[in-house]
Amino acid sequence: MTRLLPVRRRVEHADTDASGVVHFARYPALQETALLQNLERLGVGLGVLAGAGFDLVVTEATTRYRSPARYPDELSLEPAVGHLGAARARIDTTIRRIADGVELATGSLVVALTDRTTGAPCALFPALHAVLEETRSDVLS
Repeated sequence: MTRLLPVRRRVEHADTDASGVVHFARYPALQETALLQNLERLGVGLGVLAGAGFDLVVTEATTRYRSPARYPDELSLEPAVGHLGAARARIDTTIRRIADGVELATGSLVVALTDRTTGAPCALFPALHAVLEETRSDVLS
């Protein structure tokens, strides 16, 4: 069964502000890391999409902060397909500190495809849609 798997990431000093707390702007990048690593693992990463003539773009990003991550916490980035349409998908991600399981943040990225040549929006590449549909079906069952 296809799944979006948690991705481990260690907080680097460059992710933090002067007090060692992860800067709020880093959380969407962590969400994107979780998605992109899973797409690579599932065979529909950025290289495959580019080869088929597409760019993956983020059209919306949201984050709800619950507790601060700090240097050098180990994090678990846990993505799931929250919505899947013909042209867009919403990937919901929970970010936890591994040491104690505390939920640090939740967020969503809405992603879509554009034509690499024209920049025009287009429907999700069939292989990408199929992988996301299978992972979504796994969550719903």
